[in-house]
Amino acid sequence: MSDAYCDLCDLPLSTCVHGMPAPPPVEVKPAARTKTPPRVPGTRASAPAAAVEAKPVKADISVRRADAKRTPQRYYRHYILEALVEAGGKGSTDDVLADVERLMEDVLLDGDRDKMPTGELRWRNAARFERKAMLDEGLLLPVTQPGVWELSPEGRSLATD
Repeated sequence: MSDAYCDLCDLPLSTCVHGMPAPPPVEVKPAARTKTPPRVPGTRASAPAAAVEAKPVKADISVRRADAKRTPQRYYRHYILEALVEAGGKGSTDDVLADVERLMEDVLLDGDRDKMPTGELRWRNAARFERKAMLDEGLLLPVTQPGVWELSPEGRSLATD
């Protein structure tokens, strides 16, 4: 059996949904073509340009923090680092997430406390994804023991700054 564990759910790759290959694509038969009626001479194929209304273009609008329904994923990084430093640089997933919840009590928004279709709270899922981003950036050590998050030397130096 392989010792590889999933970075998202800390389960062996052979049992997690993230490690399973995607199913083969389903062949889709092209739809039967229907004949278009012949063009009548003297008619236009499309409406004149003046008849087409121009739609206004929306500018990119950034959402203010007060309008947000959920805390952005990047906000969790500071609290994950703080929780791991408090735990001595290493801690179980449940312990670290409990500390993150305690530290973010006043930061989490109402939408963060909603449940996802999987039953997990949205803030916990966002924290797991931020942990994965931190792992990819070298702030956390790769999984050597399932269910344990550990700071790398780079993560320790960032947390103490």
